[in-house]
Amino acid sequence: MPIMSWQPLHEAGHAQDAVHSMDRIHLASQGTLAGGSCVEDRTSGLLRAPRNVGAGAAEGLREMCSCVPAEQVDVTRMFQTLYNYFWWDRLWLPVNLTWSDLEDQDGRVYAKASDLYITIPLAFLFLIVRHLFEIYVATPLAGLLNVKEKIRLKATPNPVLEKFYASSTKHPKQGDIEMLSKKSGCMVRQVERWFRRRRNQDRPSLLKKFREASWRFTFYLIAFIAGMAVIVDKPWFYDLKEVWKGYPIQTTLPSQYWYYMIELSFYWSLLFSIASDVKRKDFKEQIIHHVATIILISFSWFANYIRAGTLIMALHDSSDYLLESAKMFNYAGWKNTCNNIFIVFAAVFIVTRLVILPFWIMHCTVVYPLDLYPPFFGYYFFNFMMVVLQSLHVFWAYLIIRMAHKFITGKAGSLSLVVEDERSDREETDNTEEEEVTKNGPLSNGHPVLNNNHRKTD
Repeated sequence: MPIMSWQPLHEAGHAQDAVHSMDRIHLASQGTLAGGSCVEDRTSGLLRAPRNVGAGAAEGLREMCSCVPAEQVDVTRMFQTLYNYFWWDRLWLPVNLTWSDLEDQDGRVYAKASDLYITIPLAFLFLIVRHLFEIYVATPLAGLLNVKEKIRLKATPNPVLEKFYASSTKHPKQGDIEMLSKKSGCMVRQVERWFRRRRNQDRPSLLKKFREASWRFTFYLIAFIAGMAVIVDKPWFYDLKEVWKGYPIQTTLPSQYWYYMIELSFYWSLLFSIASDVKRKDFKEQIIHHVATIILISFSWFANYIRAGTLIMALHDSSDYLLESAKMFNYAGWKNTCNNIFIVFAAVFIVTRLVILPFWIMHCTVVYPLDLYPPFFGYYFFNFMMVVLQSLHVFWAYLIIRMAHKFITGKAGSLSLVVEDERSDREETDNTEEEEVTKNGPLSNGHPVLNNNHRKTD
């Protein structure tokens, strides 16, 4: 019985047909086929000899060889060979299963890798919707919540300091500051103040942060509700062994299709916009997370790990919207609300990412499949990417726990004062001259320190 409809990017989908097509091209280039001109092979999309070619027809051979240059044939064969190796059945499918077996038949519909093509244009559509949302929804909401920008003093124009700032570093060492002091004719204290103000100018505005958090909060909340609607009535939501019941003969439901396409499109949009979004201290970890998530969603789709995939996506969405709402209230100055929501977020994050995911979901993807088939490359690949994702969860959980420890031990008077630096989605703080503290005493650059216990790092 067919299991899953999959045709690797071309219509026939059989590696044997592609190999035969390549052999015909190779023979043509070697002068062993003749007759007629080169035509396009509908199976592979490559130039080939016509089927009615006659052996020994010298004139036809010359015409064919002129149609397919040897260099083009070699490059085509190389890419076709790499393509065939990448989609080799034994890499991605269990033993005794081939792509030709995974076709829609008898009214059963299965996941296709070609379905994922739509996620790229959908990702750009998400970017457009996000832009409109931030203008017409998030900005008025920021006004209602009284989100106010902090007054930032601009750095006075100074070509010497600006050149060093742009070409060398935004955080000069003491030796660099003294050197720049001599070059620019400014006092050391003035150079320090100039760099502090210049860094503050480059930091994103409070409104930009609020709008970004609002957009993510809206998506994650809707995605979580939709995800629960997709899986809550399914037997594998309550019994994880049902995830693999009948695998891989598992029909794809329309609700699963749209859940996958929307989630994958959203993560593509996050990856496309990451350079222009608020730059956080865990920027590299965020890129790794987005790439790993995209790979996991894509692989679980065409390998028909869809039941496990829906559980994993819903599990992640369950805590993300709480974090974004805590950020929104923090930007609005609602400190107590921010603290309370963040405590709930921390509890949900730790339970879902450090308990349920590794001890239930990963146990389901690592142990249960072995009862059905011997391990293969796709099995190892999927679970390796799960380990990468879990490592990021441990990293972020460490930051959350460290922040909570500071709050409990009194090293931070409020969670909102350290949430920007210690939480899983950390952001750089805006240092003003009055807030900066140095190790040399209660004065920093000649300005009094307002609170010695609330030092923020630049």
